[in-house]
Amino acid sequence: MEKKLINKMILNCLKQYYEAESMPIGDKDLEELTKRIFQIKEEEPTADLFEVVNDTVYEFLTG
Repeated sequence: MEKKLINKMILNCLKQYYEAESMPIGDKDLEELTKRIFQIKEEEPTADLFEVVNDTVYEFLTG
């Protein structure tokens, strides 16, 4: 997996909740979300990447 792809998927996922100008995520949060997604994929290699990204972003926004 490539970090750029994951970052793009995270930002695209956030677009369904926020407009581009008001995204509640900074570089530090983006880095932490990316690390978390990589960690989940290592623990569960068969998990669907799209679902992992969506679940992780949702947890970030609600938690």
